[in-house]
Amino acid sequence: MTQAEKEQENGKEKEKEREKEKDKEQQRGVKRPIAPPAIPEPLQDAQPIQSNFVVVIHPGSRMLRIGRATDTLPVTVPHVIARRHKQSGQPRYEDPWLLREGLNKPESNEQRQNGLKMVDQAIWSKKMSNGVRRTPVSAEQARSYNRQIRPAVLDSSSRVKWTNTAHHPLHLVGEEALYVNPSDCYNIHWPVVRGQLNVHAGRGGSLTAVLADLEAIWSHVIQKHLEIPLKDLKYYRCILLVPDIYNRQHIKEMVNMLLLNMGFSAIIVHQESVCATFGSGLSSACVVDVGDQKTSLCCVEDGVSHRNSRLCLAYGGSDVTRSFFWLLQRAGFPYRECQLSSRLDCQLLQHLKETFCHLDQDISGLQDHEFRTRFPEAPALLYQVRLGDEKLQAPMGLFYPTTFGIVGQKMTSLQYRSQGDSEDPHDEHYLLGTQSKQDQSSKSAADRKALSRPGGGLEGEMSGQGGMGDSSDLPRGGGSGGGPGSQLDMELGPSQGECLMGAGEVDDPPSALLSRKTAIMSQFESKALGLDKAILHSIDCCASDETKRKMYSSILVVGGGLMFHGAQEFLLHRIINKMPPSFRRLVDNVEVITRPKDMDPRLIAWKGGAVLACLDTTQEMWIHQREWQRFGVRMLRERAAFVW
Repeated sequence: MTQAEKEQENGKEKEKEREKEKDKEQQRGVKRPIAPPAIPEPLQDAQPIQSNFVVVIHPGSRMLRIGRATDTLPVTVPHVIARRHKQSGQPRYEDPWLLREGLNKPESNEQRQNGLKMVDQAIWSKKMSNGVRRTPVSAEQARSYNRQIRPAVLDSSSRVKWTNTAHHPLHLVGEEALYVNPSDCYNIHWPVVRGQLNVHAGRGGSLTAVLADLEAIWSHVIQKHLEIPLKDLKYYRCILLVPDIYNRQHIKEMVNMLLLNMGFSAIIVHQESVCATFGSGLSSACVVDVGDQKTSLCCVEDGVSHRNSRLCLAYGGSDVTRSFFWLLQRAGFPYRECQLSSRLDCQLLQHLKETFCHLDQDISGLQDHEFRTRFPEAPALLYQVRLGDEKLQAPMGLFYPTTFGIVGQKMTSLQYRSQGDSEDPHDEHYLLGTQSKQDQSSKSAADRKALSRPGGGLEGEMSGQGGMGDSSDLPRGGGSGGGPGSQLDMELGPSQGECLMGAGEVDDPPSALLSRKTAIMSQFESKALGLDKAILHSIDCCASDETKRKMYSSILVVGGGLMFHGAQEFLLHRIINKMPPSFRRLVDNVEVITRPKDMDPRLIAWKGGAVLACLDTTQEMWIHQREWQRFGVRMLRERAAFVW
């Protein structure tokens, strides 16, 4: 036997001995450490991705925008579904469109009236371009004329029909859902409300039901409008746009639905504000997204969203529409059968707002207008209406939100700290819990010192005029412990704290700081900031003066809620008048951008998602189906372009 054969034989014997030793250990119950599995490198990255096989989805509260990354424009459909009753005789349910909680409180009408007085004062105080102050027009002047108006019949038939449900489809999507006859046995659901999933205690309000509605709507649009069979989605990738202030559980469930239920091969999740900068071609901007039901603000610098600057206001274009209807009623609106509970009337009011309302102070006095109504099973009618300041007062509600009359609701939101996920054990709570005591005590002292410096406070209706601090994307907390309770469950950096908290004692115990911070946060979230003050607050929470200067010189307005004539000049005037005096000298040029590259502001975020699909730098951000099946939400922490 040669030397090599002897060594080989010895190696086999040693291997057998090791196997026997393992068997003995298992019998004795000895546990051996398990090596963590390595994340496999996706094989698909070896080849360039074809953009025509990437679907970009931007789900809004009222509209869904979806299309291939190579499409010039996305498909836009109402984000609504009608589901047939499972049993006959069931009571009918419909999610409200323009109505919302907090409108019928005893204080609502008084709040509306007070807000309207502030609006009228603001209109009078700003001179027209010729240097003359506007002459106010009272509602009584228009009311006497409008009450005498009777509609003219244009056609005995409106040629508009209810959706045909004779074949009893299980569900209808988009325009078909909007035109379902109220007498048919269908429930109407809007799966997204104020930028978040519409989870509620009513019928169809469970998270499972809402996700099923999303899957049904998106699958229908992909098959019908994009002409992609669902069985072919395994060849496609998806880019999902999510709000800047997001619910982690909801995002996780949507990714699960897209990858596992619908069968996309890979996904990228990115924030709306960053995609808006991509779509507009700007490297840095304070992004103001005025949607139908919410207004979100965020400062984006070189493709990174500053967490401390994120702010979400619980009002938008639909609140302006509802306020306009209230003002129309005061002026004797001649279409007296109009009801906010009717889907078709809500559509009409949206159209009237978009047609008549403006923010141009040079347009004054009473003016005559006309509009048509075309409803199923009714004649086509032509109405005359005389309007004055109502057309300007309604959109100014975005700057004076008390005119919306919303009482007892949370009106302002900041980014909440993660509550933890069993699938993601090595999250920020794990990192906080495993820090050394010395690190924790030094961090606590630094946070207390930062929070105790004088800031802008809540003075001047919380305009936040003096915050300075670190705008790092690392999660920050107010206490010294590692659990969610001791950290206030908020992702607030020192700059947010300074913008909200006044001066305090440096040696305050963590519990006292937590108590103060909780009280001030509660007060802050219950107050509705006007759009101009919210922009100032968001910019003021940036880290450095240089970043703030960049943001003032590039305020990007996207979304469909501020598409009024004169909005750009009006917002610019208010920002310049209210910005801190110290920055008026530093900022060379304050600029408000409402239509970058003459694009529709409603499509800019979607267009940014399409641009994202074409960038080489995004290749490492794709989360593949097999990876998601194996590692779950941990992949979002690994691959998301923002701090998960």
